[in-house]
Amino acid sequence: MEEKKEAEKEVLLRAENIRKVYPGTTALKGVDFNVYKGKVNVLVGENGAGKSTLMKILSGVETPTSGKIILGGQEFTHFTPKTATEQGIGIIYQELNLFPNMNVAENIFLGKEIESKPGWIDHKQQEDKARELLMKLEQDIDPKVLVQSLKVGQQQIVEIAKALSEDVSILIMDEPTSALSKTEVDVLFQIIDELKSNGVSIIYISHRLEELIQIGDFITVLRDGALITEKPMEEVNLQWIVSSMVGGDSSKIFHSGQRSIGEAVLKVEDLFLQGSAEEPLLDGVSLELNRGEVLGIYGLLGAGRSELLESVMGIHENAGGRIFLDDEELGEPDIKDRIKKGIALVPEDRQREGLVQTMSVSHNMTLAGLWRIVQSKFHIGSRKESENVNSMFQGMSIKAAGPEVLITSLSGGNQQKVVFGKSLLTNPKVLLLDEPTRGIDVGAKGEIFNIMNDLAEKGLGIILVTSELKEIMAICDRVIVLSKGKVTGEFSKSEIDEDALVNASAIGHMTTSQRTVREQV
Repeated sequence: MEEKKEAEKEVLLRAENIRKVYPGTTALKGVDFNVYKGKVNVLVGENGAGKSTLMKILSGVETPTSGKIILGGQEFTHFTPKTATEQGIGIIYQELNLFPNMNVAENIFLGKEIESKPGWIDHKQQEDKARELLMKLEQDIDPKVLVQSLKVGQQQIVEIAKALSEDVSILIMDEPTSALSKTEVDVLFQIIDELKSNGVSIIYISHRLEELIQIGDFITVLRDGALITEKPMEEVNLQWIVSSMVGGDSSKIFHSGQRSIGEAVLKVEDLFLQGSAEEPLLDGVSLELNRGEVLGIYGLLGAGRSELLESVMGIHENAGGRIFLDDEELGEPDIKDRIKKGIALVPEDRQREGLVQTMSVSHNMTLAGLWRIVQSKFHIGSRKESENVNSMFQGMSIKAAGPEVLITSLSGGNQQKVVFGKSLLTNPKVLLLDEPTRGIDVGAKGEIFNIMNDLAEKGLGIILVTSELKEIMAICDRVIVLSKGKVTGEFSKSEIDEDALVNASAIGHMTTSQRTVREQV
């Protein structure tokens, strides 16, 4: 029995005493990390704990300041990306690593192109193989479409397909499910089980703590660049993970506040949006949002969740239907006009759509509400800008040296707070949140949800799109489910149930055989 347990704990890769020093900060402080063969090796920690830095070192993107890596009995002081690939290490990055001006198949096979003859790419074979990989992930994505036309969740599927196209012995998954719904996550987990059965080791990073317990075999915890502990997953629980990550303070987990819900602030009637395909992206969606209410929107990829928020925001000029704010019908889609009237959007992709990477925290925060601080046509009131930014900076507990630092110097959770602050400085009546906790740690999630509770208590109407059922069940007063652009369910606080939400989201997606089984049950 002991021999069997030891065999199950065979270490395929070991990182020993890894240090990484950047100017002004030490990202990793002598970290040890084991990767067990054919197992899911979970790595957790708050934003800034050093997880992504360690993964960049293991994939050859970064060089450690000191330490060594032992793989297959061979010792390395560092990997290059080429060496890591040759050693069978693949990675799915947290921040999507795709070329938007290339199609899906070209992205999947980039650097490992299939050739019909030397120097000639066999595009048809690449597209066929890409289609096979995408169907394995149960996604009907055309391999010929440009990546820039896909939503973030679909791009994440492409990243996963890209990794699966490689012959790897170790696959690093850095937040692979952050934009996926429960159904897509279940499919990914089935594929992970297949990889494990073939002896592939998985390094898995996620801020969705429940899924770590479901899928993990071993867990390693980092905090402030240092190793805290490593344990078999069977010996830990959710409370232990949170306490280990945040240093004993598990009170940061999100919760629903006590609030008074008022009259309707936003009404949407028969919202319609035609996509490039035959089926519409939104097909007659109607809803009401009340003051002080958190209204959840749930659905699978392609259900129309983001398109709904974007249409309310005025992004889609071809959207049809009627939208009322405080009983006043809004005119033609116009983003600037809707911001001024009191609608604000926190987009799903904070890097591409929420922030300007070359600007400071301060300038990012005031970008959407410049009209509120302009003193004359060509002059921004610097004192008023400073007062607004400092107030929001302190009120949202943004961890940075100051408002003038570059936005890229902040962790993911603090960047998301800046996007929140930018929206709130427009003084909105309605706040639209598209996956606001994507890729941030449990502590930052708790702070974001506390902010949401405070805003709702002050009478702000909030629409929340999230793929995380635990979050939607914890904080929402009401949930509307979308499937293929239509409303397929609406649930009050007392009716919100995981099975009910999942079943409603699957309407229209079931095959004939699935419907038959469901009807028989």
